[in-house]
Amino acid sequence: MHQKILILDFGSQVTQLIARRVREAHVFCEVHPCDVTGEWVKSYAADGDLKGVILSGSHASVYEEATDKAPQAVFDLGVPVLGICYGMQTMAQQLGGKVEAGHTREFGSAQVRAHGHTKLLEGIQDSTNSEGHGVLDVWMSHGDKVTEMPPGFTLMASNPSCPIAGMADEARGFYAVQFHPEVTHTRKGQELLERFVLEICGARPDWIMGDYIAEAVEKIRELVGNEEVILGLSGGVDSSVAAALIHRAIGDQLTCVFVDHGLLRLNEGDMVMDMFVGKLHAKVIRVDASDQFLGHLSGVSDPEAKRKIIGREFVEVFKAEAARLTAAGESKNGAKWLAQGTIYPDVIESGGAKSKKAVTIKSHHNVGGLPEQLGLKLLEPLRELFKDEVRELGVALGLPADMVYRHPFPGPGLGVRILGAVNKEYADLLRRADAIFIEELRKTPYEGATLPGVNPRKPPKTWYDAVSQAFTVFLPVKSVGVMGDGRTYDYVVALRAVQTSDFMTADWAELPYSLLKTVSGRIINEVRGINRVTYDVSSKPPATIEWE
Repeated sequence: MHQKILILDFGSQVTQLIARRVREAHVFCEVHPCDVTGEWVKSYAADGDLKGVILSGSHASVYEEATDKAPQAVFDLGVPVLGICYGMQTMAQQLGGKVEAGHTREFGSAQVRAHGHTKLLEGIQDSTNSEGHGVLDVWMSHGDKVTEMPPGFTLMASNPSCPIAGMADEARGFYAVQFHPEVTHTRKGQELLERFVLEICGARPDWIMGDYIAEAVEKIRELVGNEEVILGLSGGVDSSVAAALIHRAIGDQLTCVFVDHGLLRLNEGDMVMDMFVGKLHAKVIRVDASDQFLGHLSGVSDPEAKRKIIGREFVEVFKAEAARLTAAGESKNGAKWLAQGTIYPDVIESGGAKSKKAVTIKSHHNVGGLPEQLGLKLLEPLRELFKDEVRELGVALGLPADMVYRHPFPGPGLGVRILGAVNKEYADLLRRADAIFIEELRKTPYEGATLPGVNPRKPPKTWYDAVSQAFTVFLPVKSVGVMGDGRTYDYVVALRAVQTSDFMTADWAELPYSLLKTVSGRIINEVRGINRVTYDVSSKPPATIEWE
């Protein structure tokens, strides 16, 4: 059994980033809602494997009567506890301190001075101030603040806007910080969290993807038994790794259904079939449902409506295919399970975290598109994994690196990269423009410093390797242009490339002007119907990575 860290989720949009950082330290952790009972907490710790607890942030205020609190049992377990942002505030208030609304809100980059040389922060600093005190560059996101520490706590960090930015009761192993160590903007955040889980909690770093395969295979076999599974294979990293893992577990009990919904990238269908049928020898059925999808999407411009339609039609295709397999005698018992490549970020952005407290940003077709009356049980073997873990798992399963490290592609495909209503003309134009952009990224050598989201032990060779995600967006507007001696009135596309280590925050990639010039020239000259190319220079937040 793995030793573990329990993360209690109070509804922050970045709660799962805490889990990702803990797992980067090779320590297993799980996220559970903050309103679990004290008895549940005691039961969770009863096996002796629980080494520590982390309390997440939240958009709420702890002094409001209806606000969630941590179960008192958390503070009675005898294991270290780390409170982050709201987690610090609820720790303070529950243990006898005081929290009030702040006169100065802090949202963004900040600096805090370390005090007291506590075990959590000792030797961790980004710089020193004029008095020789250690200073940390951190990310703040709070309006309320602790104004009085509980008995037994000492000051651990401060700044002028937040005099109590960190506190500790080292006798009991309780630590709390007002800033967010889980986000990349806190430069020493990973080091701080590793200090907590590895040294203060003493957790064993044995969470490794290569070892995880055997555990996952055993769980899938136990769950599925001799029943059959149908999986929607998109060709993206997540569904591909899910397919490889399930195929490793149950072999021919898995049937992959590759749905061509008319919103795939250029030549993607042929590549998917070559990989999974030709190389992995998996059972794959290719279904051309492009007319069905495009027909239902006709005239629909609202992004949420498009996602729900695509999710609904996927369900219909799966149900029809499962029925056809059974009727044809190709499946002994018929498909009982629907497998999906859902991963943690899908759940987070859908407001679908286990706490159900996160504010919904957008629905994801994998999470929100399945109606209760589906008739198939849901198998999501990657649901608790982050993108980097999925990639590690794919490599460990023997999938080609080119496929595993391919940029993410949304489940709804080009349907959410065509703004507004979707039709075949727009999809065809976007497919060709996007293929040119990706081709040039793969061709252009990269020379420079290591970028966010890039493995420092595997320096990028091309700009495709150097950015975390790149794609083209179709804008349903026309602009005037000149080609030769003639006037054109054609469509506009936007190029998008970002760098990120977690896909929860992201910066736009500063691509070379020469690369952008080449891509723009090729698209305008080779894709008749497009006469203007723009580049998206928005970061996340406030924008999202995808446009819809």
